[in-house]
Amino acid sequence: MLSTMQDVPLTIGRILAHGETFHGRSTVATWDGEKAVASSFAEVGARAAQLANALRDELGVTGDQRVATLMWNNTEHQEAYLAVPSMGAVLHTLNLRLPPQQLAFIINHAADHTIIANCTVLPLLAPLLPKLNPTLRHIVVVGEGDLAPLDGFSGGVHRYEELIADRSTVFPHPTGLDERTAGALCYTSGTTGDPKGVAYSHRSMYLHSMQVLSAESFGLTSADKVLPVVPMFHVNAWGIPYAAFMAGTSLLMPDRFLQPQPLAAMITAEHPTFSAAVPTIWTGLLDELDAHPGAYDTSTLSRVVIGGSACPPALMKAFEDRYGINVIHAWGMTETSPLGSVSHPPAGLGPEETWRYRLTQGRFPASVEPRLIGPDGTALPHDGESAGELEVRGPWIAAAYYGGEGKDAALETLETGEKFSEDGWLRTGDVGTISPDGFLTLTDRAKDVIKSGGEWISSVELENQLMAHPDVLEAAVVAVPDEKWGERPLATVVLRPGTGTGLAELRAFLADRVAHWQLPERWSIVESVPKTSVGKFDKKVIRKSYAEGELDVTNLRKGE
Repeated sequence: MLSTMQDVPLTIGRILAHGETFHGRSTVATWDGEKAVASSFAEVGARAAQLANALRDELGVTGDQRVATLMWNNTEHQEAYLAVPSMGAVLHTLNLRLPPQQLAFIINHAADHTIIANCTVLPLLAPLLPKLNPTLRHIVVVGEGDLAPLDGFSGGVHRYEELIADRSTVFPHPTGLDERTAGALCYTSGTTGDPKGVAYSHRSMYLHSMQVLSAESFGLTSADKVLPVVPMFHVNAWGIPYAAFMAGTSLLMPDRFLQPQPLAAMITAEHPTFSAAVPTIWTGLLDELDAHPGAYDTSTLSRVVIGGSACPPALMKAFEDRYGINVIHAWGMTETSPLGSVSHPPAGLGPEETWRYRLTQGRFPASVEPRLIGPDGTALPHDGESAGELEVRGPWIAAAYYGGEGKDAALETLETGEKFSEDGWLRTGDVGTISPDGFLTLTDRAKDVIKSGGEWISSVELENQLMAHPDVLEAAVVAVPDEKWGERPLATVVLRPGTGTGLAELRAFLADRVAHWQLPERWSIVESVPKTSVGKFDKKVIRKSYAEGELDVTNLRKGE
């Protein structure tokens, strides 16, 4: 028996039409360093139509060509987010923090046809041009500034405003666009090997946007104003740009002003209610607020989501106790679009038990099915104790990577690779437990677990406990070789300026919080912890620095 329901494609074009029509007075505002410059959803929708018409009529984007963006979070980037997939092309967000060789690899692998770039990042793009394939036909520059860095480019160079001026505001919607075709393309950060592409379908992004709006996830409504500090070049800013247009949620775009002081200033001036970023952003913002008591007003910012890596409990408590900001844990990755789980504790719990739930990575939504796989390949129970590698599947979970090394980057060319199990589940590389009521607690990345004397030590747990010390700004722990135990933890620590705290004191502090056999013997004070392109601790750099003798290491066990 067939249903009697209409079969309407779930496409980004429907989100665009809904947002500009029914939430036309909501706004997208971009911070310019001193103030926010706002456009209504109706205006953004009209300009998205002008961009789509310009791409089609002037630049020849008539099919599923990849249109890349090398941009900060701003209004023009939101316009491209809506225009490119809605016209049937594929939006390819370029991570401007990747090493140049990886960025060139991604542009070539995706066979980008056009790049839309902020003028401020042309010095990054220009040196790549000789390394790029002739598939790149056009560069569109957003903002005023000198175009001289692009003089060597053989294709067309256009200014954004001039390109879209006087174009029709009637959107050129393609006919018969299948919701399962690709609408956006993101690449992993390439921590091991070359970055890998994940092609999101219109259907997956539409369903993901609905989940973002769910009360069990971010719970955004038309009454909210969101400050997405998470970059739009990182997994579609966690789905916020599309979810916002779906719900009429106003957006406050930080552009390139991502330092603690301008973030605090724009929160004070523009009164966002919700924000999202990785932990390192919030560490810096907390220090800025603490250093200037009374200088900023964060009273409207009631909740923030932290993802990308585990948030130190001390950071969560500091924001809540001192500023009344509820910090919400979330977990995801490029391959999961990225929303995988969000931590909202069950109702009816006491403060202590509620806090225990908040420290988890959260509960899985109905559309994300998880399982834990042990070292022997068998499935483990969801009992909150059995730890294994997390695997997931669902309608916004990747089933394969886009293209492959040395292959044509045509959309139909897909490669699964070791990240996917034989029966089609995504192997996340995260190790953790799942409670009977579906809450995920990650103990580490599989590659970062410290295997010492037949036991596992969680590097994340050691980091969280160290960052609870008031004089510790950042702490990263990695496994290093040990003759007796196989591996032992090395703790690298960033101390607050002017502190007199020593390593022996930090080890004693940690001794009260973890088992004695887990205590690191090797310690190093560093000026900063190296970060990946998306703000996570780059532990492979730390391990390499240790192996090459570049770290000043104190061995407290031997008293050296």
